[in-house]
Amino acid sequence: MVQSSWVRGLAPAVIGAIVVGTGCGSRIDAAAKGPIASEQATFELVTVTTGLEHPWGMAFLPDDEILITERPGRLRLVRDGRLDPAPIAGVPPVYASGQGGLLDVALDPEFVSNRVIYLSYAAPGDGGNSTRVARARLEGGRLEDLEVIFVAEPLVRSSKHFGSRFAFDPAGHLLFTTGERGQGDRAQDTGDHNGSVIRLHPDGRVPADNPFVGTAGIRPEIFSYGHRNPQGLAIHPESGIPWLHEHGARGGDEVNIVRPGVNYGWPVITYGIDYSGLPVGEGTHKEGMAQPVHYWDPSIAPSGMAFYTGDAFPEWQGDLFVGALRSRLLARLELQGEQVVAEERLLEGAIGRIRDVEVGPDGFLYLLTDERDGALYRLEPAEAAPSEG
Repeated sequence: MVQSSWVRGLAPAVIGAIVVGTGCGSRIDAAAKGPIASEQATFELVTVTTGLEHPWGMAFLPDDEILITERPGRLRLVRDGRLDPAPIAGVPPVYASGQGGLLDVALDPEFVSNRVIYLSYAAPGDGGNSTRVARARLEGGRLEDLEVIFVAEPLVRSSKHFGSRFAFDPAGHLLFTTGERGQGDRAQDTGDHNGSVIRLHPDGRVPADNPFVGTAGIRPEIFSYGHRNPQGLAIHPESGIPWLHEHGARGGDEVNIVRPGVNYGWPVITYGIDYSGLPVGEGTHKEGMAQPVHYWDPSIAPSGMAFYTGDAFPEWQGDLFVGALRSRLLARLELQGEQVVAEERLLEGAIGRIRDVEVGPDGFLYLLTDERDGALYRLEPAEAAPSEG
């Protein structure tokens, strides 16, 4: 297990002929053209579009189109680098308060033939609110035949920790995360969906091989539990195993490899402390509870992550990229098997709170910033400078 208190010497960012240190408080003009030098690659930061209100998740459609969710409850379309001024119609009502709202979006594996997308969102109900998942067909600028396929139960009166990242495993199962709603003990209660990874068939049915199917008192949708607020979820491109990251409190953000039926420990074990400064739980280890493969202390507030699988940056093949809200950076984690062996921090303080990270079909790395005037950026390989003489 690697902790981020040791981070290798960070390369400076180079904008044209101006060198800007990546330390706290430094800024990069995202509209500027010029190379940014990292340890292994040199790239340019390109602004794709601005004018997004607290964007949260994105999904790539065919024909160079991108779906983007806005937390207040709008689903937007970016076409050829331009934001369509008209939101997509038919989005369900959301609980847009605190950390709640319209959250992640994903395409069905058979999207080309069935046009089905999935939305996760916070929604009100009797006795509180909860994380929900709906699916619908995207047809002509609107959603048709919307169906709610999952409601996290019980409902809770809280505006915190909705989780909500999506991923499809190689067998086509839908996995997504739920936060423990700011009430830590829920993560250890397997009669409670909150604080878990959920695994379903795309139509909402429970797979027969889920780890707790047929176990009395345990919700059969649960795949793993003991999670605080997981806002990153990605499938390892070689093993097919899901990885996630989750927020700690003051410190203790974790990267975990998700295995069926495993307890990941929150709030019994953690590498962080409470916001009050008091200890949490029983320490950092306990028998029967899994250890993270990486953690951050102090917290970076991770959100969104992707394994790099594109061709644009061959130096980054297999690396894990994680966005950060509090630290306003992009973390690149180098892996050897299931071990994190090094971390590099990119774009620190450059573009704001990075909410989501995805690899586009063009092989570029795309970033969403969670701001009132949020933006979509991409990292492209820098063009080679012309030789002299």
